[in-house]
Amino acid sequence: MDLQDQLKNLFPDHVPEPSSENEDNHDSDLWLQEEPIICKYEKRKGKPITILEGYTGADQDFKLLAKELKQKLSVGGSFKNDTIIIQGDYRDKIMQILKDKGFKVKRVGG
Repeated sequence: MDLQDQLKNLFPDHVPEPSSENEDNHDSDLWLQEEPIICKYEKRKGKPITILEGYTGADQDFKLLAKELKQKLSVGGSFKNDTIIIQGDYRDKIMQILKDKGFKVKRVGG
């Protein structure tokens, strides 16, 4: 017998409220900002990279966002000097992921 069944036995008249939280969704953990995040493309040492900058929230939130993007895209990258650097040209995919999370994104260059 799990916790929900025990609660139903103890309080049979109680009607649970539908929860608006989605346990798989971590959007509430990140601070959404008014200014758009800049998404640009560069080549360094002949290899393409995607750079995200302009996040005004806490560095810890930006690091979590970098980690999540790297995992979703299955690519390498880093977080340095308030910018996220993703290996490869993934501007369209990154912009879609950020828009789904509620961020405003601005594409710069190319």
